[in-house]
Amino acid sequence: MTVLKNIAKDRILQITVIITVVSLFFARPRFADINFHTLWSVAAMLTIIQIYAYLHVLDVLAYKLTSIADNTRKLNTLFSLLAVISGMFLGNDITALTLIPLYLNIAKRYKLPQILPVTLIGMGANIGAAFTPWGNPHNIFSVSRFDVSPLKFFEWSVPYLVVSMLIMGLVFLFIPKEEIPVQKAEPIKISWRPTLITTAVFIFFFFGVFRTIDIIWQMLTSVALALAINPRIMLKIDYALLLTFTGFFISDIQQIPLIVNLIHGTVYSEISTYFASIISSQVMSNVPSTILVGKFTTYAQALFLGSNIGGFGSAIGSMANMLVLKTFNQHGSVSKKKFFIQWTIMQFAGLIILTAVGLLLLIFRI
Repeated sequence: MTVLKNIAKDRILQITVIITVVSLFFARPRFADINFHTLWSVAAMLTIIQIYAYLHVLDVLAYKLTSIADNTRKLNTLFSLLAVISGMFLGNDITALTLIPLYLNIAKRYKLPQILPVTLIGMGANIGAAFTPWGNPHNIFSVSRFDVSPLKFFEWSVPYLVVSMLIMGLVFLFIPKEEIPVQKAEPIKISWRPTLITTAVFIFFFFGVFRTIDIIWQMLTSVALALAINPRIMLKIDYALLLTFTGFFISDIQQIPLIVNLIHGTVYSEISTYFASIISSQVMSNVPSTILVGKFTTYAQALFLGSNIGGFGSAIGSMANMLVLKTFNQHGSVSKKKFFIQWTIMQFAGLIILTAVGLLLLIFRI
């Protein structure tokens, strides 16, 4: 029942259902329109991520790193960098849900700043998730939709990551270096055998995403592994996200002239596609935005940059943003209104800066 309730209250899925239902009045859905490679890839990714979360791998890394932090700048830097790295492999959602409560527990204990560090953790998770094809679900869609090779994908993501990290490094310089007690590492044990097996499955998942191996086997293997470790892991899967992808695949809006003309008018060039992806992400989140815009454009790099940068800005720019706000409301001890205002200002500042960065990357083909 909890799984069904979570699916029913998912806002992005609700929007998808409305769009899908409306589209059925204009066009008949076709089985061939469903991109099963993307669906199986996302299902495998979500399962593997939940296995890692169950094994508490990220918790152990966080406690190990914080045990060497002796001032506020170092603590914030370590958490933000761990968010970037975790986002690359575990996605921005799990990263936000895991690291933010851990940081806030330390912050409340020693009366440390909460707003800027939590914001940086969320932003770091978004930056890291853009680096890998599995970090963000919409990256998987782009790889599948445009048949992007690993080399081409990382040609796009590496420059974006490097520039983003340089900007984040400048922000670290302005964080005060106030001494704090060194944190004691929590005695969390890792079950090495399932962790190593999960990592092996994760490596094969990489080859499946890029079609070296049929992705269906990676999906089935990841589900079998989750069931073997603990069947309850399957209850944590974001099924609403899978239904969102399915809904956009079967809603054949390409048969609706009004929609076709409207979107074609915004994706007529690489730059217009880039801005259309960023702007649409602000109002409908970057996953459905990528699927929608991706049906009408051939400018894959512009869509990649726009969808990932579009995750910054508004609260619904990405699911991770909403999780950051929700997690802070649950665990933070400062004014929620103050946090939301300052978080929003920093999010849109990041959006503006990274929009300029992405534009330069497109223009100069870096």
